[in-house]
Amino acid sequence: MLGKVALRIMPFLALLYFVNYLDRVNIGFAGPNGMNTELGLTATAFGFASGIFFLGYLTLEVPSNLALHRFGARRWLARIMITWGIVATALAFVPNPTTLVIMRFLLGVAEAGFFPGIILYLTYWFPAAQRAKAVALFMAAVPVSSAIGATVSSLLIAHGHGVFGLSGWRFMFLVEGIPAILLAFATWFYLTDRPEQAKWLTEDERRWLTTELDNERKATEAEHHWPLRKALTHPRILGLAFVYFAIAYGLYALGFFLPTIIAGFGQEFGTKLSTVQAGLVTAIPYVIAAVVMVFWARHGDRTRERKWHVALPMIVGGVAIPVALYLGNPYAAMVAVTICAVGVCAALPTFWALPSTFLSGAAAAGGIALINSLGNISGFAAPYVTGWLRDLTGSQRTGLWVVGACMLAGALVALVLGARPRSDFARTVDSRP
Repeated sequence: MLGKVALRIMPFLALLYFVNYLDRVNIGFAGPNGMNTELGLTATAFGFASGIFFLGYLTLEVPSNLALHRFGARRWLARIMITWGIVATALAFVPNPTTLVIMRFLLGVAEAGFFPGIILYLTYWFPAAQRAKAVALFMAAVPVSSAIGATVSSLLIAHGHGVFGLSGWRFMFLVEGIPAILLAFATWFYLTDRPEQAKWLTEDERRWLTTELDNERKATEAEHHWPLRKALTHPRILGLAFVYFAIAYGLYALGFFLPTIIAGFGQEFGTKLSTVQAGLVTAIPYVIAAVVMVFWARHGDRTRERKWHVALPMIVGGVAIPVALYLGNPYAAMVAVTICAVGVCAALPTFWALPSTFLSGAAAAGGIALINSLGNISGFAAPYVTGWLRDLTGSQRTGLWVVGACMLAGALVALVLGARPRSDFARTVDSRP
């Protein structure tokens, strides 16, 4: 029966996230393909414009997710998508760096609540034992978006130059912003807020799934007693936010600067690639990462082990990424980058299975949003720090060493925290004389 649920909602949610993630990181393709030159952006300025999105994202993340919990997923997600689609499309017409920064900030404000809203929405449909796999199927859109998006973005830039009188990178922004607006209307009519409202399930299926999830929620609340205030202030939530910060630091450093790194192969190794060829090369690490992500999450669900399924890929990715630029040829460098992409992506779905092991209801809405909000500060820090270090040192290497160190620190925190807190019942028993 859960397979029926997955078949109904997962492809659609993955499509939404594909469009969402592409609109978020397509500036990484615009930068080295005309935008930086046309607007006069240094590496530091490009990193700032890329990362300012996440400061806008940070401001409304928690209230947006609480609104989704209150008003329902289909209404709130549709609202988010219309506003982000309008801003993403308007990026095609930015005249100068200041306007670019303002529009990227507004894009973050518009998108706030989308990703944690989907993570919360999945807890309404999948029991904990199947949740990491469900999150992996959803988040496979990240590497798929990076893989397909790299090729699509490169083709739009290469063949869109001059269409409507726009530069290639402007045409890319215009075309890639429109699907969010169209999908907002599909979301309103296609999604179902809760299992009990799903007319596409039989009455017995609705009853079984609703009972299963209600019993699980009641057991979680009885064992852990996490109200909304505790979920927004507890040190464990801040620790999980740091772990996610470290994972996302690697993800966004790759997303924003991998096209630039590959473009630099020509200077470093004498490799000559067209815009489309560079896009295809950029896709390779993410295609492999998408496959590994799903199998790793499935293994975590089957074994019920969580903390090492988060920490181990982070360790592997953290070691691999700074090594990439010390290798003597582009093929070896791409192997190291691919290993890093696999490590980053494999850690993500199991990580997002952790908060719902002790949070439910409004506490889950607020806690998941806060973790995502604080963790996504890395979306600002990673491109800005990486770009600043490149301008300072003249090389990508220092910035990628910072990426690796951050991921290793996050893995250590994940191991210290463990998969879930001790229950209130266990602490009561241990405190008895």
